[in-house]
Amino acid sequence: MVWTRFWMPALAAALLATGVTGHAQQPTAAPGGADDRVAAFTQSLKQGLAAVRRYQWTETTTISLKGEEKSRKQQACLYGADGKVAKTPIGQPQPQQPAAGGGRRGGRLKQQVIEKKKDEMQDYMERAAALIHHYVPPGPDQIQAAKAGGRITVTPQPGGTLKLVISEYLKPADSLSIDLDPATNRLLALAVNSYLDTPEDTVTLAVQMNTLPDGALYAAQSTLDAKAKHIRVVIQNDGHRPVQ
Repeated sequence: MVWTRFWMPALAAALLATGVTGHAQQPTAAPGGADDRVAAFTQSLKQGLAAVRRYQWTETTTISLKGEEKSRKQQACLYGADGKVAKTPIGQPQPQQPAAGGGRRGGRLKQQVIEKKKDEMQDYMERAAALIHHYVPPGPDQIQAAKAGGRITVTPQPGGTLKLVISEYLKPADSLSIDLDPATNRLLALAVNSYLDTPEDTVTLAVQMNTLPDGALYAAQSTLDAKAKHIRVVIQNDGHRPVQ
């Protein structure tokens, strides 16, 4: 299937980061300590990336359209010498199913229409994934600009966690939020609300983080929703083990 050719940029490495310190009683623009918070966040990102490079893991990508699963593939992942994640497919992709009958000519035309629609969907998802890459991981320059513009808020959450929200991070009306454990500065979750061409063309990303025994963070599950196209992509990372 065309769906099985879908390529999703590696998210696990891009999502590693830990904390931003500080306390706030009410949602407020980040005060004068924001410079220290940005420095701590950047340092934690470097530490997280260094820790995860000692591991290899399995990535499972599932693509659904209107709630119906269209493809599922697994890849073995590990960092290469160039610092990028190298992926090796596990198993064979599902073969494309032939179109229904209706005559040789009619069947060929119908198949061409189906293939065109699938190609359009694949292109859409690739653009959505590329957009998300601009948000994950958060860029220090964008955070500094948001701080200078008064667009950062810090809010205590039920259960004692802390949420840092950056509005208009990359585009007008978008947002990037980070859930933290203030006691350990550990990144718990990350969420993006953005769009492709227009604000109505919504793209969202929700990421749940997990911790390895040595403290390294990774994206346990990432869910990308393109509501305009009724497409959902779920990426699960598990089976982490030290690189031999």
